[in-house]
Amino acid sequence: MDSSNKKQKVATDSQIKISSLYDTVLILDFGSQYSHLITRRIREFGVYCELLPCTQKIKDLDFTPKGIILSGSPYSITDKDAPHADPEIFDLGVPILGICYGLQEIGLAKGAGSTGLARHSEYGFAKMELNDVPEVPHANALFKNVEKTTQVWMSHGDHLDNLPNDFVIIGKTDTSAYAAIAHNSEPIYGIQFHPEVTHSIEGKTVLRNFAVDICKCSSNWTMDSFIDKEIDRIRSVVGESGSVVGAVSGGVDSTVAAVLMKRAIGDRFHAVLVDNGVMRLNECQQVKETLGSSLGINLRVVDSSELFLSRLKGVTDPEKKRKIIGNAFIEVFESEAHKIDAECEASGSGKIEFLLQGTLYPDVIESISFKGPSATIKSHHNVGGLLEDMRLKLIEPLRELFKDEVRSLGLLLGIPDDLIWRHPFPGPGIAIRVLGEVTPEQVEIARNADYIYIEEIKKAGLYKKISQAYAALLPVRSVGVMGDMRTYEQVIALRAVETTDFMTADWFEFPPTILKRISNRIINEVRGVNRVVYDISSKPPSTIEWE
Repeated sequence: MDSSNKKQKVATDSQIKISSLYDTVLILDFGSQYSHLITRRIREFGVYCELLPCTQKIKDLDFTPKGIILSGSPYSITDKDAPHADPEIFDLGVPILGICYGLQEIGLAKGAGSTGLARHSEYGFAKMELNDVPEVPHANALFKNVEKTTQVWMSHGDHLDNLPNDFVIIGKTDTSAYAAIAHNSEPIYGIQFHPEVTHSIEGKTVLRNFAVDICKCSSNWTMDSFIDKEIDRIRSVVGESGSVVGAVSGGVDSTVAAVLMKRAIGDRFHAVLVDNGVMRLNECQQVKETLGSSLGINLRVVDSSELFLSRLKGVTDPEKKRKIIGNAFIEVFESEAHKIDAECEASGSGKIEFLLQGTLYPDVIESISFKGPSATIKSHHNVGGLLEDMRLKLIEPLRELFKDEVRSLGLLLGIPDDLIWRHPFPGPGIAIRVLGEVTPEQVEIARNADYIYIEEIKKAGLYKKISQAYAALLPVRSVGVMGDMRTYEQVIALRAVETTDFMTADWFEFPPTILKRISNRIINEVRGVNRVVYDISSKPPSTIEWE
């Protein structure tokens, strides 16, 4: 059977969870496009938190949260198939905060009844008046240090039209009498607005009050503390004699993971760079010099370009590309692991049992989130597409980190600045930047255009201002005139975005003169291209990659 059709299997280093090492806030995702922002905001306060689908059963959790946040949702809570949280969340005895849909979920669970839920769409700014409730002291804790009148951001289709049993009003707007409520004896709160977005002026204060003051979480989530705890965690998982083979690409994620692994187990870590035939120009040589010579990582380069390109022949569907590449990666690593195993046995070292990957939290969120705008958007080769019979167990030390956290970690680990700020490059490489069939000729066009693009960005001093930039080859041809002759060549699309967490992104506004120079160079220097366009789409609704 073709390996691309095999079922997925993901074996992670689940023996020791980060959530068991820190005070943790659990965020239950009902599909809101803002759910990831709640996670980012809480972590900014030095409090660790995890985002899980709202369908998560409390009995199946492998940690006890210090508090729970219920996110917003694109659903109406009155819909027949509306999602609902496990009722056992209210039996844990921990503080709960419901945001937008989460407020309505609390209202439904606490006796507001169906008559208490009214259709009332509201999007945009609103002024909220706080209501002090001295007879319920804990009710005022949510808005500590918040102005009596504050600007908030509304984005909802339903709102409460009735106060749940045993709740008090702690905030209202002109259109919502129950914009903020609190239980009169338990630390349960609901707010109609979205504190996680910057439009809610004092939203961060509200979330900090909940996580730090109400949930009593320690603000000890820092990359300084993460290094030592993660090294201990890796050593516990791998053991005193086990060895790890590492998937490295030269990007910041895999490099940080590799350096962390080397610190944890030393020479028992074996890094492997697979030349899949769809990497950037001169990439393999650069990676060999940086990771091998500069960082002292034991690295071997495997040329598997023919294998990858042959399997991609005739394939145009992006999901199939990702699965094929994910499967091929694992096969190559399995093969290399057998070779390294033999070397380790000859030298008396431990057996290869684990495969290192640089999976990040946004990859995980996009792959496991509850069905909705934050649902599975595309599978990532490092969280899906793995072979059912894969012998190696995955170990993913960065799995719970956002990109900015990884960069901070890399700086603490002493990784060179230029590598830390290198733009992300997808595991499937140029294969998903060549829209349509992937051939050596198409890869060469996209590769050369991308090289010129990045070179000009660096010359203009804009590289660090841009979070990710690349050139994509479109599956269309256009008419042009070059050298007084009619041409019918291909189109390059340039993409550049600004983002902090890669869950949302805005397109970068280039000075026109720079775009003009980039376009001229690509058309003049890359054979087969006669037109360059610039992508001005934000995420959402678009994704950062075209495929």
